[in-house]
Amino acid sequence: MSLPDNPLTWTYHSLDTWWWPTVFILLAGFVPNDLWRALGVVFAGRLREDSEIFAYVKAVATAIVAGVVAQLVFFPSGSLALSPLWLRLLAVASGFAAFKLARNRVLVGVLAGEAVLILLWVLVVGVPDRPV
Repeated sequence: MSLPDNPLTWTYHSLDTWWWPTVFILLAGFVPNDLWRALGVVFAGRLREDSEIFAYVKAVATAIVAGVVAQLVFFPSGSLALSPLWLRLLAVASGFAAFKLARNRVLVGVLAGEAVLILLWVLVVGVPDRPV
């Protein structure tokens, strides 16, 4: 069995050899991600922190994080969906307060929010009988 001429049409089942799955994982997963990371490292050194493109990238990254947090709070999945909304909102508020009190240290905010969520969930709400 040989590979198709066009590399864009290669699939996981294109070759029936022992080494192909490893090469396929490297080609399909590792190379595309690391290519963008390498380009980011090359171009990031040339950007000024006060440039418009840097402000745009920071705004997009912040919006993505805000969207993920909002989805986790308002439309959670898995075990987190078993917790009440008021508990998730209280955990976010506690994490934000700790973040500000600790002079904008992200790790402090994340750990405080998680601690409030876990402690109140166990002590007030109770652990669910069955895992999801």
